Amino acid sequence: MAVENQAKAKRVDQIVDQLEELTGQNRVSVREILEAFGNRSFLPVLMVPALLVVSPLSGIPLLPTICGLTIATVAAQMFAGRDHIWLPRFVMRRSLGGTNAQRAIRRLHGFARWLDEHARDRLRPLMRWPSRKVIQALCILCGAAMPFLELVPFSSSMLGAAVLLFGTALLIRDGLLALLGMILMAAAATVVLAVAGLF
Repeated sequence: MAVENQAKAKRVDQIVDQLEELTGQNRVSVREILEAFGNRSFLPVLMVPALLVVSPLSGIPLLPTICGLTIATVAAQMFAGRDHIWLPRFVMRRSLGGTNAQRAIRRLHGFARWLDEHARDRLRPLMRWPSRKVIQALCILCGAAMPFLELVPFSSSMLGAAVLLFGTALLIRDGLLALLGMILMAAAATVVLAVAGLF
């Protein structure tokens, strides 16, 4: 809980602003992103790869896989109650090209502002323990599923949006956003089943 409270001052649009600024460089690595947000700011760091998967950058081969592994790793450490974030070295070395990444991230401001404007403290029982642990576990599940769903259209982006809803719900204590995240997870599962039924 204390770790999450340290990230509470962040709004989603502020996270997008900071990510856009970082991608103004020629290339930006996962290590540089983690250092910019701080290795104790679990929720912002959880939401950064989710934002990347929701953006047009999700079409880059292996990006949903790297983002999914990052989401699962960060959420698992949050679930376990660690006080700082650790990521594997091969993830930390990954980087994005600045110009194209910045252009794609700029498109996320509308969605980020929508989340900020509509998030509020409501349905609080859904945001108490053990429900918070359930939401963190769902973030792990979303991230772990992304590498397997990279070739299924829209599914990784839907799971990324679900993680964004879960992260904002934990940030603001908004139980309604958590419910919306669960609905998006179910929708992603429906897309996967529909695609699987075509083969």
